[in-house]
Amino acid sequence: MDRQRRVYQPSEDSPSCRRPEFEWLAIFNCKIHHPAATLRRCVGLDCLIFQLLYAEEMTESFFDFLVDENYIFVRVGIDRDVEKLYDEYDLEVENTVDLRRLASKRMSRRKLRNAGLVYSANEVLGMGHEKPKNITLSKWDKPWLSHKLVQYACIDGYLSYKIGRSLL
Repeated sequence: MDRQRRVYQPSEDSPSCRRPEFEWLAIFNCKIHHPAATLRRCVGLDCLIFQLLYAEEMTESFFDFLVDENYIFVRVGIDRDVEKLYDEYDLEVENTVDLRRLASKRMSRRKLRNAGLVYSANEVLGMGHEKPKNITLSKWDKPWLSHKLVQYACIDGYLSYKIGRSLL
């Protein structure tokens, strides 16, 4: 964490755009609770997948990073994920921006307020992206993530990062 903080330390006039994403099993049965399993963050082409479920402890620098005002955390639907992280891990994430609201405002297109990542990437960046259900609904709580899950996580993270950078 500290190494990456040094590498991506933002300048005073340009905060760094970071994108956290959290994955858990899709909830098809309301009686079963699925905790956030991974936290992913991407800056440019660098992505980190942190498996929350298997972390024995979290360092002070990790907590500090999530509330550092020098970083902007962007994602489609970030508010729900931030709430889930707080409820399950007592993790606070500050300085967040929902890409749907940002895109809608910057592009003056109300329809983007309810858009998902795929539609947003197409409209904002002109880039297509597929979200195969067999990947999105995979078991993100496994100790070892498959190559396809890691690849999906990185592409998904990169798109959010690019949307955030282009709109902020």
